[in-house]
Amino acid sequence: MGNGKREKNRLAKVASKSGAGGKAGGQSLNNTKLKGENFYHDKQKVKYLNMLRGGRPTRNAKGDIIKAAQFQNTEAPVGRIAPNRKWFGNTRVIAQNKLDEFREKMGEKMNDPYQVLMRQSKLPLSLLTEPTKLSRFHMLETEKFSTTFGPKAQRKRPKLAIASVDELVSTVDNSLDNYHDEKDSALLANQVCDMADEVRDSKFSKGQSKRIWNELYKVIDSSDVILHVLDSRDPLGTRCRNIEQYLKKEAPHKHLVFILNKCDLVPTWAMAKWVQHLSQEHPTLAFHASINHCFGKGALISLLRQFSTLHKDKKQISVGMVGYPNVGKSSIINALKAKKVCTTAPIPGETKVWQYITLMKRIYMIDCPGIVHPSTEDSETDIVLKGVVRIENLKNPEDHIDQLMERVKMSYLQKTYQIASWTDSTHFLSQLASKSGKLLKGGEPDLPTVAKMVLNDWLRGRIPYFAHPPNSRESLAEAKEAEGDAPKGIKRPAPEEDISESKPEAITSDA
Repeated sequence: MGNGKREKNRLAKVASKSGAGGKAGGQSLNNTKLKGENFYHDKQKVKYLNMLRGGRPTRNAKGDIIKAAQFQNTEAPVGRIAPNRKWFGNTRVIAQNKLDEFREKMGEKMNDPYQVLMRQSKLPLSLLTEPTKLSRFHMLETEKFSTTFGPKAQRKRPKLAIASVDELVSTVDNSLDNYHDEKDSALLANQVCDMADEVRDSKFSKGQSKRIWNELYKVIDSSDVILHVLDSRDPLGTRCRNIEQYLKKEAPHKHLVFILNKCDLVPTWAMAKWVQHLSQEHPTLAFHASINHCFGKGALISLLRQFSTLHKDKKQISVGMVGYPNVGKSSIINALKAKKVCTTAPIPGETKVWQYITLMKRIYMIDCPGIVHPSTEDSETDIVLKGVVRIENLKNPEDHIDQLMERVKMSYLQKTYQIASWTDSTHFLSQLASKSGKLLKGGEPDLPTVAKMVLNDWLRGRIPYFAHPPNSRESLAEAKEAEGDAPKGIKRPAPEEDISESKPEAITSDA
C-alpha cells in the first residue's frame, strides 16, 4: 500500500512538470530545475536545505577544509561604509551650557499654567530632568569584580567616622547620656493604646470604591483635556489633589482646567477672587450650568476649540469631566449641548458609569462618576456637607446641624426659615418642626425629618453659604477673631454682603 501511494505521488509530480495544468504545448510555468532537485525535494525545499548547509565549510575526503564557511573567512569584506557625517544626520549635539539654559527656559514655560507646549514629541524631554542620585553606591559600576573581590582585590581602606576605639567609647557614652524614652520611635511604635477609633460607617466611604476609581482612570486615559469641576461654595474642599499629582507625574501632556460650577450661589467679588487665586496653578473658568440661562458657556467652548486647534494631528479630542459627587459634571454637559443628554439629580451618585457624548465634530465629552479621595482630615460632618452621602441614608442627621449653623450666618437662617432666635441646634429644629408640622405622637418634634430637610436645603443651595477666598478681607477678619483680637460670636457682614436692605448677594445670579 505504501509503494502504491508513492507511485501515485511520483506520477502526479511528473504529470505536473510535464505540462499538466500549465500552458498549451506541454510547457510548465516553472520548468527550470535546481541542483539537487529530485522526486522528493522540490525547488523550495532545495533552497531551504542549501541555506542550512551554508554555515558549514567544504571538506575533502581527508577532512581538510577546501572552502571556509562565511564566519571563518579571514578576508576583508569588499563592501565598506564610507565614514561620512551624513550617516549621523538625525543626531543632535548640544553643549552643557546650552542645555542648562534650555532647562531654565523650559522650566519657566512649564510652570506657567497658560503656556502650552506645541511640539512636545520633538524635544529631548529626558534631558530636562536631572538624573536622580542613587541611594546606594554600586561599586561594580566603577571597578571590576576581580579587582574588588577575591584574592587579588585592590580595594582601598574604607573611610570610617571613628578613627580609634577611645573615640568609639566616647561616642557610645554620649549617646547613652542623651537618650530619652519619650523620643524613642521604636518604643512609641510598640505602644498599645487602650482607646480605639470607632469604625466609620460604610456610607461615608462613597466614591472611594475600586469600581469608581477604575472608571476615573478610564476617563483620564481616554481624555486629552481634563475638566476638574469644583463647587464654587467650597473650591478647596471639593478639590481632589491626587488627580492633579497623578496628571503631573504620569501624564504631563494632558491639559487640566478648573471649572468653578454653581457660581450663581456665590457673590461676584468672591467668585472673581477665587478665579484669580486658582488661575495661578491652572486655567480657571466660572460656570453656571443651566440649559436656558447658562453663564460661562461661550468661554468654555472657545477654550475647547483652542485645544482642538492645538491637536490638529488628531481627528478629534476627548474632554473628560472629573470631580466630587454632586458638583454638576453632568449638568455642564447638558448646558453645553443645550438639551438633556445626561441624567442629572440633586443627589450624589446619579452617574454610575462613564458616558461618551458628542459635543461637536472634533470635540467629545466624557462624563465620569463622582470620586472622593480618602482623607483622614475630613470628619463625617464634612463628608455630609460636601454632598458625598445621600441624606436619606443618614441614621442621625441632627448630629450634623451644629457645624452647619456654625458655617452659615444667623441672619441668613432667620430669613430662610422665618425663625427669630434660638439657643442651640435642637431648639432651632424644634421650632422648625412646629412651624412645618413635622410632629410625632404627643406633639413631640420629629428632629430627624426636619434635620434632613435642612441638609437638603443646604445641598440645593437654598441656604446662602460660601467659603471666603484666601487673603480676602473677610478671611483675615475671621483669622483675627480666632486669635482673640476680635470678640467671638460677633460677625458683621461686609458691605458686599449687607442683608439689612436687600436680598443677600450670596443667592443672586449676577455671577
